[in-house]
Amino acid sequence: MEKPEKKRVLLFYCVESEQLARKIASQSPHIHLQSINWRSFDDGFPNLFINNAQDIRGQHVSFLASFSSPAVIFEQLSVIFALPRLFVASFTLVLPFFPTGSFERMEEEGDVATAFTMARILSNIPISRGGPTSIVIYDIHALQERFYFSDNVLPFFETGIPLLKQRLHQLPDADNIVIAFPDDGAWKRFHKQLDHYPMVVCAKVREGDKRIVRLKEGNPEGCHVVIVDDLVQSGGTLIECQFWQLMVQPKLVRMLLMQCSLKTPGRNLFTKMVKTRIRHLPSFGSLIPAPLRSKALKTKPLLKS
Repeated sequence: MEKPEKKRVLLFYCVESEQLARKIASQSPHIHLQSINWRSFDDGFPNLFINNAQDIRGQHVSFLASFSSPAVIFEQLSVIFALPRLFVASFTLVLPFFPTGSFERMEEEGDVATAFTMARILSNIPISRGGPTSIVIYDIHALQERFYFSDNVLPFFETGIPLLKQRLHQLPDADNIVIAFPDDGAWKRFHKQLDHYPMVVCAKVREGDKRIVRLKEGNPEGCHVVIVDDLVQSGGTLIECQFWQLMVQPKLVRMLLMQCSLKTPGRNLFTKMVKTRIRHLPSFGSLIPAPLRSKALKTKPLLKS
């Protein structure tokens, strides 16, 4: 019995995701890159054109997005809402980072849970010829956010933790690794996926106007420490967590940093990282703009392609 042929996928991408899209396409002959003219009118509003629109009829189409800032979301949403209407066989939106995921709940009356707002917007993506749109998100901040999406779309949550575990097993000193969580939120999010490793949990405490990271439980002495966090913005929590490991064991051999979701970083983040002993910044669900990378800070992926 002959094996069914793998489906041909047409991959569109935004400007920020071009480099990643090309890497993805190089991994399979069944993925074919497509192009969009990303232009703007004089007033700044987008002037967009999907090339070869007639040729994608009946094809499986994907779009690789990057909601790195509010300024680029509208133009990408315009394309995302247009593609399923071009009579495609199926449509998949790949959103490596869900930008509003950290504001998923109300703590007092008046708070606006923008994660729910973004989910409602994406839930209105038109249905393609093959059915609802599939939305692939990597390491969303809270798993319960899947219920923010309506039944008009199919959210699919992926994680980069298996890649981390695979890479850690390849290290020559793999039996001497401790997983460190900078706060309880990161522990709740990922500890079940890493429960076969010894763990260290830190906690944020307030001293006046400062928030300081203290060691809450566990002992990293004499071990290689892998810091796992669910969301990185300024990098301050990670750096404080790293300093605690060094205070416990000044002769710590290596500090490998891994975070699962990274908001678009600024130069200050990389400057602070370089000044510490953190030298590896692999991330899942994020695109690090090339101009912001530092030569002293390695931003290579955990696994070589």
